[in-house]
Amino acid sequence: MTENPEKSDGPATENPVPAIPPQNYSQTWDDGGARPALPLVGDEREILTAYLEHHRETLALKCAGLTPAQLSEHAVPPSRLTLHGLLRHLAGVERWWLHLQFAGLPTEMLYYSDDDPDQDFESLDGDPAQALAVWRAECERSREIVAAAPSLDVTGVHRATGQPVSLRRILVHMIAEYARHDGHADLLRERLDGATGY
Repeated sequence: MTENPEKSDGPATENPVPAIPPQNYSQTWDDGGARPALPLVGDEREILTAYLEHHRETLALKCAGLTPAQLSEHAVPPSRLTLHGLLRHLAGVERWWLHLQFAGLPTEMLYYSDDDPDQDFESLDGDPAQALAVWRAECERSREIVAAAPSLDVTGVHRATGQPVSLRRILVHMIAEYARHDGHADLLRERLDGATGY
């Protein structure tokens, strides 16, 4: 059997990471220090909660400095998405996943009824500032619930299936949900006033 001449039992040759000019990295949103730097190391809970907090604060920053009319504007037609609607939707997401399904709290769903399931995105006659306050309150309650859980293995009840669902799975879902909608917020904000950055 012929030995591969490129194979060696010694240490692999190190490939240095090429130097990249700072201006060529993706540009971050100028947040004035509102978002702590994401950790590069940490345990599972630290990493998951840090990323979720980062995405929450990113949504708030994308809404900052706009008028109520801008927050409710359908800026990327034909999409019906608005920043106001995203705030309402993600307040409902916080309550649905962490308060109702994980913690089993006796509370109503937000911006939903069987007859009108899309109130979060469609019913925008309210005050966006109130929607922001509701969302922030839902996030704070979610933080308390997560902090009180002794382990990421603790389960709630997945309403659609009746099966157990772990806090770990819920946090990953929440990060994915926020990441998707932060992408929507990026496009909406750029259309509204040209501001960009992740």
